Amino acid sequence: MHPVSASIGVKNVAAPSVLETQHGSVRPLAAGDLERVAALFLTKFRRRRHLLDRAIAETAEYMRKIYLGPAGQTGDSNALVQINPQGRLGGFLGVLKAHYEFNGAALNAAIIGPLMADPGTDHGSAGPQLLRAVHQGAFDLHLTDSANRVSLAFARPMKYQLLPVHCLGWTCIFRPAAMAAAMARGKWPGLPRFALDPCARAFDTLTRKRFEPPAQHSASHRVHREAMDAAQFAERLPTLMSDYSLRPRWLDGELPRLLALAAEKRADGPLHFGGTYDETGKILGCYAFYGQAGGIASLLQIQASGSHWGATLDGLIADARNMGCVGIAGQTQGRFLPQLFGYKNVFLRYAGGTMVRSRIAEVTEAVRSGDIFIGGLMGDRWTRLSSDDFGR
Repeated sequence: MHPVSASIGVKNVAAPSVLETQHGSVRPLAAGDLERVAALFLTKFRRRRHLLDRAIAETAEYMRKIYLGPAGQTGDSNALVQINPQGRLGGFLGVLKAHYEFNGAALNAAIIGPLMADPGTDHGSAGPQLLRAVHQGAFDLHLTDSANRVSLAFARPMKYQLLPVHCLGWTCIFRPAAMAAAMARGKWPGLPRFALDPCARAFDTLTRKRFEPPAQHSASHRVHREAMDAAQFAERLPTLMSDYSLRPRWLDGELPRLLALAAEKRADGPLHFGGTYDETGKILGCYAFYGQAGGIASLLQIQASGSHWGATLDGLIADARNMGCVGIAGQTQGRFLPQLFGYKNVFLRYAGGTMVRSRIAEVTEAVRSGDIFIGGLMGDRWTRLSSDDFGR
């Protein structure tokens, strides 16, 4: 890695509070925008044709919490709205502020979430206009781990770097028929359990050997796993990130608050924490996942030190199995993808674009080489906006 240049120490000039163009204006999200933004979100991302007042109210209140009320936030929201020349909402860009460090230098980061435009008021200008506005703000780093293909088309010409491995999701199947039944109930919540579960149990009994637990990467009695709580996870996760040059810098109380918000997510069950340790009690890795018996577990975060990714994955998958989950899904990372190849019944798929943009050459090089901690808590998949069905 080259020495950090003086450019990192240059203070960025904040973007104007309102940016005017011939296509309208972009300004920070305000409380008065929330209901309109919530309605647009439900229409675009939840495909709601008939919007219920309670769904709009619940979505708006959640957006107020994460975009207008973060601890330590002063001044305007980092999230942005585009207002067309007629004064109507044209689009919205969800932005969460985060802190990174690069070889010890502090960086301000913008985590970009939902990007959406109202087709009734927008003529293709809202998305690019919102992205250009956030690029003019006081951020050294812009990143997202959940871009859809439309957002990819907007962002790639703006010099975002795509991280292909992080764009993949992985799924490990424990009980195939029960997993298919869980997916069907997720898509059609009204399906009665008695119509699916007996058939699923019979099929899974027949295929039990094919889907038996995978061989452990580390069968040594000197490596063991233990459950932990959110406070312990918040204390131990930062200690496992020292080998990344570009990594989060969570301020006092910031990570516990983030985990408390992540625990509000409902779609995949409660949030659980675990870790792997050596015989002396030294932490080797830790993980956080959502899960409940009969459901598909969803990985929030996993991190390990050195060569201990395999043992940490073993612990994660064993905990999800023992809980009664029918499978587990998560986002890939370059550092544990090779270990995933050692498991049977693991499938990879495109799950959302992970992209990073920075004007700092050394930061760009670190991203290009994969020397960045990104995804999970340093993304927006932990929010309820990524999965929950509001107002139901």
